[in-house]
Amino acid sequence: MIVAKNIHKHYGEVEILKGVNLHIKKGEIVAIVGPSGAGKTTLLQILGTLDKPSKEQNHELFIDGISMEKLQDKEVSSFRNKHIGFIFQFHQLLPEFTALENVCIPAFIGGKSKSATEKRAKELLDFLGLSHRENHKPSELSGGEQQRVAVARALINEPSVIFADEPSGNLDSTSAKNLHELFFELRDKFGQTFVLVTHNKELAQMADRTLTMKDGIIVE
Repeated sequence: MIVAKNIHKHYGEVEILKGVNLHIKKGEIVAIVGPSGAGKTTLLQILGTLDKPSKEQNHELFIDGISMEKLQDKEVSSFRNKHIGFIFQFHQLLPEFTALENVCIPAFIGGKSKSATEKRAKELLDFLGLSHRENHKPSELSGGEQQRVAVARALINEPSVIFADEPSGNLDSTSAKNLHELFFELRDKFGQTFVLVTHNKELAQMADRTLTMKDGIIVE
């Protein structure tokens, strides 16, 4: 599903990633852990095509068998919209739109029809226990509800892989536990691959595999 070889990233004189190699299988839930500043979020952004590796080193990034290096920027954006979902710590919901509208946005960007998109969005919100909240704006939702809306948004285009950066970092312990269990339920139901950056030991222990980063490389 994901193959990354010799991924480097530096900003000026500061080298954040120092040659990361990894291989993630389809349907795996992989947790990336390590101290702050180890490069976890930077790696996640590169794997998710939101950022690019530094070009000075020979590197490779394949997602679903497709080389990201061989795609033009517009092609990468289109690939990301169709095949990749993102869940962030702070939800990143647009405050002026309802839960339903927030979920629909990636599909509309991808050119999908309004009727089919809204039908799919309602199905996802219902699956996530939010059918009664679809017309509420983010400010009217709890933190856990906002995060589940963000999960539905990540799923709307039926992506192959979902990247999550500290997805439960802003939730209380009960909501965090429910979210963690939801990832495994989603994997079993929809077959997605999950790559999670987390400081939550419980989530890391639940994952199929844990990768530990330190000083810009994966150490185990």
